This record gives sequence, C-alpha cells and structure tokens, in this order.
Amino acid sequence: MIDYKKIKTETTAVTRQKDKFYEQTGNIYETVVVLSKRANQIEKELKQELDQKIADFTTSNDNLEEVFENREQIEIAKFYERLPKPSLLSVHEFIEEDIWFRNPHKEKPTDF
Repeated sequence: MIDYKKIKTETTAVTRQKDKFYEQTGNIYETVVVLSKRANQIEKELKQELDQKIADFTTSNDNLEEVFENREQIEIAKFYERLPKPSLLSVHEFIEEDIWFRNPHKEKPTDF
C-alpha cells in the first residue's frame, strides 16, 4: 500500500501541459480512463484506511455526547480532508510514470 500522506503534490487543480498526457498512451481519452480508474483505486484505499482508524476510537455506547465529543475521530477526519484528492494523486502518479496500465485492445493476439 502506498503512503499517500508522503506524496508531495498540489492540493488544488492546476493547469498542465496536455502533451504530458499523450506521451504514454497516445490518446487523451485513454489517459482519462487510466486516471479515473486509478483515482477510484486510491479513493477506496484511503476510505478503508480512514474507516479502520476511526473504528479504533469507536465505543460500544451509543451516547450522543460521546459521538459529538470524540476529538480523536474529528482530528483524523480533518487530516484526511487536507490530503490531496484522489484525482490529483492519480495525475501526479501518471506524470511521474508510477502507474502501470495496459490496453487489451491494443495487444496483438498470439497465434497458437
């Protein structure tokens, strides 16, 4: 699992050169598909990690005062809200060529 907390990337959308997105795939639409699938993977990993950390602080009592007063859960949630969005992380990984992908439609079938 990649530690997304250590990745230094922008936390807001920035203008990029579109040529960087053609180099690896040759097709901007294919690049968008790769980026969106990777962003979904990152989002799922972050969600699982956040749920696990919040579950560590849950109590068996369903007291409303404890739900609103649990500072640890609030701090953890705020930390994850400050992280770059999964789409920005996937763009960063793509530009740094840290994403492995393949297009099965472009692969040549092997003759047996």
